[in-house]
Amino acid sequence: MINASLAGVVETIGKSRTIDRVLGMRFGIEGVLENHLLDLSGATPSTIRTLRTTPSSALGSSRLKLKEEHFAPILRTFKRFNVRYLFMAGGNDTMDTIHRITEYARRQGYNLTGVGISKTVDNDLFGTDHTPGYPSAARYVALSVLQSGRLARDMQRVDQYVIFQAVGRSAGWLPAAAACAKHKPADPPHIILMPERPFSRTNFLRAAAKAHRKHGFVSIVCGEGISTRDGTPVSAATTRDKFGNVEFGAMGGTSAAMMLHKMIGDRFGWRGEFQVTESLMMCADDRAVKLDVNEAYGCGRKAVQLAQGGHGGVMVCLKRLSQPGEPYRSGYDTIPLQGVANKERPMPDRYISKDGLFVTKAFLDYIRPLVGALPKYADLSMKRAKP
Repeated sequence: MINASLAGVVETIGKSRTIDRVLGMRFGIEGVLENHLLDLSGATPSTIRTLRTTPSSALGSSRLKLKEEHFAPILRTFKRFNVRYLFMAGGNDTMDTIHRITEYARRQGYNLTGVGISKTVDNDLFGTDHTPGYPSAARYVALSVLQSGRLARDMQRVDQYVIFQAVGRSAGWLPAAAACAKHKPADPPHIILMPERPFSRTNFLRAAAKAHRKHGFVSIVCGEGISTRDGTPVSAATTRDKFGNVEFGAMGGTSAAMMLHKMIGDRFGWRGEFQVTESLMMCADDRAVKLDVNEAYGCGRKAVQLAQGGHGGVMVCLKRLSQPGEPYRSGYDTIPLQGVANKERPMPDRYISKDGLFVTKAFLDYIRPLVGALPKYADLSMKRAKP
């Protein structure tokens, strides 16, 4: 979806009478510091159209945390190329980057308009109904749990449980999306563990045993960042990134799913498996949602329109215009960059069940229009045949 927004920016600027060309930053803001800018105005219309449905991030990405010594060289490069508009797509760190750069330019007397484009599969940005990228990643999770859960059901005499881990450091929007796969009580998933609720080993094992007694197997979905009440990650990871955040999944050398797997195996002696897909849910174009592509592209277009109208210092966000039960409709809105930068939006309490192990109908009303209809599979009657 980040490419869809880029396509929206490039195509909209291509029709502008006031902007000469559009430059792409190779590997984000690092491209400015390394003087690696791409003249995207030279890209063919066919390339930009195809970019709209191309997975990953064509320009590359960055995890550079800006320091004071970075701002002067960034501004020098902008002056050399006469850059007057800055667009960046990403999460709260990205919005912080835009805000800090434009504020520095203002203090130096340089006219630079910055507009952010919301983008993260985690769906944890303030001010938006959802972020572009989330619907497609949520569909990836829902389909994965639907299909792997069906396998677990049918293979329960071999494997008694399956655990699927979704990304999301401190927000449970993605693991919660697995609930779209469930229509009957026996359907997977049976347990969803979200970072918004402290993990209790006792409650978890009790719920797993109950599901196993009722259904013959248990399907579990967890967020990568689930932690105990004292803040200890269930993954037991201790590795930290350059921002001081705990590295989850493969980057941390362990995972919450792995530890949950061990807890169940040690307690019940069952055989089971765990699935940690890491970044696959961020780039699986075959599971992309058309609605997501269109909204992401529209966010890119809206960003350019706002900038040319002199409305900088904001992030483009999505506003839901429809009510539950109505056909889904959305529009575009804005929120000041300061209201987004370095902040996170957890799932609200009304979306999480009282026991903290599943979601509510309110969440399903929220997520299902974004994910879209899931496949329906055949179920054989399990009634015993008579002689």
